[in-house]
Amino acid sequence: MSVEKRTSTNVLLDTALKNFYAAAAEMGLDDGLVEILSRSERKVCVSVPVELDDGTIRVCDGYRVAHSTALGPAKGGVRFHPDVCLDECEALAFMMTWKCSLAGIPYGGGKGGVACDPLELSPKEKERIARTFAARIEPFVGSWTDVPAPDVGTGGPEMVWFMDTISKMRGRLDPAIFTGKPISLWGSKGRTAATGLGVATCAMEFLKAIGKPVQGATAAVQGFGNVGSHAARVLTEAGAKVVGISDITGTYFCKDGLDIAKAMAHSAAHPKKLLEGFEQPGLEKRPLEDVLFLDVDVFLPCALEGAVNAKNADKVKAKYIVEGANGPITPEADAILDGKGVLIVPDFLANSGGVIGSYFEWCQNLAGFFWTEAEYNERLLRIMRDNFHRVWEYSKEKNIKMRRAAFMVSIKRVADAVRMRGVFL
Repeated sequence: MSVEKRTSTNVLLDTALKNFYAAAAEMGLDDGLVEILSRSERKVCVSVPVELDDGTIRVCDGYRVAHSTALGPAKGGVRFHPDVCLDECEALAFMMTWKCSLAGIPYGGGKGGVACDPLELSPKEKERIARTFAARIEPFVGSWTDVPAPDVGTGGPEMVWFMDTISKMRGRLDPAIFTGKPISLWGSKGRTAATGLGVATCAMEFLKAIGKPVQGATAAVQGFGNVGSHAARVLTEAGAKVVGISDITGTYFCKDGLDIAKAMAHSAAHPKKLLEGFEQPGLEKRPLEDVLFLDVDVFLPCALEGAVNAKNADKVKAKYIVEGANGPITPEADAILDGKGVLIVPDFLANSGGVIGSYFEWCQNLAGFFWTEAEYNERLLRIMRDNFHRVWEYSKEKNIKMRRAAFMVSIKRVADAVRMRGVFL
């Protein structure tokens, strides 16, 4: 039979579907498996009413999607952002399936979020939203069902509120339901820096693979949250020169290299964790989008999806791109960059350090036994390096781009699990 391909008006979901169908066709994947894997197992929409500090009531939309649980519990973050919608959550859950599969960990893909602006909320308002959202999705999450984690606009405090709410509803402590918790409350040493460390590690392994020294290589990083800041830090410590960073307040450029430690300290002390007001000798403050177009060896987009698109891809000057965010390059931009000879390390390989770190935290929570940070990082780096080289070697063997190679490797593992388990899942 012929598969009726899904399409979406949502750019991110359409991108995820196009990449999947293209890889599945090249693999010769059975039509039935294509039908199963192109659809999510579960999509949940909830309303999240919150009483604001001024006494008024606002109702936010909340979502939780489980794309696949063929390999294990759904795994993926919860984001608080004004643009959160069902299609976005499904797209991100879709990509989490391949990311977890490629990482070789026993998870499927999930994602969720609440459509709200955390920058406009007080801590108490965020807590009320987090607890109500947790209560609404309680029937669908669990340590062996669906294990959420932090994402854009959320962090350790939200994970504690989530865990505490559901634990109290169920009458028992269950810390393994959520990962990304503070170290002092069932969290894991090393988790905060895990995604950025993984992105930087992939960037460095890539440079080594193409024969370019890390020492002296130039880089620009879009986004200076957990992922971007730690990626910039690790690259700088390895001898690379990070000349550009950015957040919502603009691009910060210094041709002689930025003081990343100073920038991290500045953003940590800022009330909204921003680079606003950061200064150092030789610094130029530029428009927000300029970080995309800096003339560097490696560009690391670590902000939101679709940052590089058909409208701006032709202006990208970087020779190599390592995707720290989820879906930062649209298919149209991918084609433009490919025509320019830009080599790309795909997101679900490069930024998988976060979900691997979440897996480590989950394992420790289930066992009630905790590792040192050195043990955590040693395991993480070993897995990230092995995963990179598996995809790199497969791409060379098949003479295909790394994105396609990563999709094919990860889809095969999920498809094999579906075959073994059967249609009734």
